[in-house]
Amino acid sequence: MAALWSGRFKKDMDSMVKEFNASIGFDQRMYNEDIDGSVAHVAMLAKQGIVTEEEARVITDGLEKIRKGIADGTVVFDVEDEDIHMGIESRLIEEVGEVGKKLHTARSRNDQCQVDARLYLKKEIGEMISELETMESTILDKAEKYKDALTVGFTHMQHAQPITVGFVFMAYFQMFRRDIERLQDTLVRMDLCPLGACALAGTTFDTDRHMTAEQLGFRAPTENAMDSVSDRDYMIEFLSDAAISMMHISRWAEEFVWWNSSEFSYIALDDSFCTGSSIMPQKKNPDMAELLRGKCGRVYGDLMQLLTVMKGTPLAYNKDFQEDKEGVFDAVDTWKASVAIFAKMLENTEFRLDKIEPRLSEGFLNATDIAEHMASEGIPFREAHNIVGRMVQKCEEKGCQLEELTDEDLASVDPRISKAMLGDISVKACVDARDSFGGTAPHEVQRQIDAGRAWLEKEVG
Repeated sequence: MAALWSGRFKKDMDSMVKEFNASIGFDQRMYNEDIDGSVAHVAMLAKQGIVTEEEARVITDGLEKIRKGIADGTVVFDVEDEDIHMGIESRLIEEVGEVGKKLHTARSRNDQCQVDARLYLKKEIGEMISELETMESTILDKAEKYKDALTVGFTHMQHAQPITVGFVFMAYFQMFRRDIERLQDTLVRMDLCPLGACALAGTTFDTDRHMTAEQLGFRAPTENAMDSVSDRDYMIEFLSDAAISMMHISRWAEEFVWWNSSEFSYIALDDSFCTGSSIMPQKKNPDMAELLRGKCGRVYGDLMQLLTVMKGTPLAYNKDFQEDKEGVFDAVDTWKASVAIFAKMLENTEFRLDKIEPRLSEGFLNATDIAEHMASEGIPFREAHNIVGRMVQKCEEKGCQLEELTDEDLASVDPRISKAMLGDISVKACVDARDSFGGTAPHEVQRQIDAGRAWLEKEVG
């Protein structure tokens, strides 16, 4: 079968070159978007008098028949089709005859593939936002359940300050909220229709690009034809969004891995998200959490691949740009699956508060609170910081906790301090006192949860 563009050529493509050149193996997933773009395009051609209404009807009916055939498996593609655009157009000409050759008037594969990709990503972004919102709902439910549950807050992987488990969940809630907002911002910038830009310079036909943009659900047509076909920054922005979100998943998955370890035993992972060992019968491995960490690197690779493809390409279109889609498709599939799996894993994970409780007495978690209390009593904070540091030294000498120091011990550190002056320095009291806006006090965590629910209800509603 001769290619639709073969008029200038005396020889057919080498069979190896055909294989290397073809993108039909991966871009056929955009067949619905390609047909939607063609239907809108031919409607515009008819409205402008470039084709007749009857020709537009025949072409549209033929396209819809092909759509149905692809969906039910009676229309199949192979390497001879080159790409989804040529594949559908070739089938259309077979289906409706000569009139099918008029479809490609006033457009190019360059703008055609870009309208397909933008339509595809608009749909996928909508689905990704929905997936993330579902996970955010799970996070809020878990945060509410554990808003009073004490745990250890870390810096530098060392015990730092006491916090609540619900507070941890709300930290990740904010990260994934920003992931949603980044997608929404990306959607605004990419919501422009390139159809009608043609190869790079527009067309001599009297077209109506505003009509096709409106029909396809874009807010406006793109402003510059050359820019329309020669940049992929909206794809790069999407991949950046995906990479950032996968990084957030990977960070939390990492915490799940060490929370699940024998050294921590903070959580009980559901069996359905773990695997066993082929040799060690006692093992219950957190494989889903580990695999989610690994999937993050895959999406990073998709982003770096497209950045690298684009970095040295002159205006306007270059064949390099065919390499734009596989990474995007891979990131879409990987990210969607990762969010869905992670949300279910969160839902089915319980915290072992009985295992966490003994750890609250390790690492002098209340040290900062004591220093802040001293500062509130008039001791300059830097001086208070030094005093508490010496209190810790005293505890290490005696093998006790800060709250176990006697008045005699405290006086030996600094004559101004006593147990009465320090008041209640238990871990729970320290957590309850941290009620500054955004803090870990349970009632402040509840405020964050309520604010999160209000935001999410507005988003979903």
